[in-house]
Amino acid sequence: MWNKRKIAAVIDHTLLKPVATQRDIERLCNEALECGFFSVCLNPCYVPWAAKLLEGSGIRVCTVVGFPLGATTIRNKVLEASEAIDNGAAEIDMVINLSLFKSGAEDYIRRELKEIIQTAKTKNKDTVVKVIIETCLLEEQEKLILTRLALEEGADFIKTSTGFNGPGATVEDVRLIRQVVGDKAGVKASGGIRTYSDAVKMLEAGANRLGTSSGLSIYQEAPE
Repeated sequence: MWNKRKIAAVIDHTLLKPVATQRDIERLCNEALECGFFSVCLNPCYVPWAAKLLEGSGIRVCTVVGFPLGATTIRNKVLEASEAIDNGAAEIDMVINLSLFKSGAEDYIRRELKEIIQTAKTKNKDTVVKVIIETCLLEEQEKLILTRLALEEGADFIKTSTGFNGPGATVEDVRLIRQVVGDKAGVKASGGIRTYSDAVKMLEAGANRLGTSSGLSIYQEAPE
């Protein structure tokens, strides 16, 4: 059973709204401390502050790169990831360049993955890199191709969605990604996970991390 302790341990407690304030981020971090969430996921400008607030707690700081469209250049994404790690981020959720992928530039996508993942691991070998493929904008074959590319280039997790471009995670997409990666990488379901029931469905489908802005209510709904 996914009790409070177990479900908290797989939640990236998330706040990526463009108008999130310092007070909101402080609340996010305090909730993570109270509930024992795995990490907080927030925009890059708040990484230094969150890292200070959570120092010594064991709760990781996660941030986003190329978010939410993925359409910035490789150099910009590399710099963004590098600075975030210098500022205290332990996990990087990067958005793949879907525009160029759909244009057929598979070699570019592979290079983007390679450079960002290598940068992160060189900075700190324990940095976790999650690749957001934005499943709601992809056909099934495209989901398979991007998942395999990310896996081959060393991604630690494949993440379904940003939550900013239509529907988020679905049970079917989580199951599909898990079938491709097996036990070679993690699967992060993200977007639209608002209830304990939603969370359990994603975990049973094969997710082993959840990105949600409803972490507190999911935790409160979970059994003791």
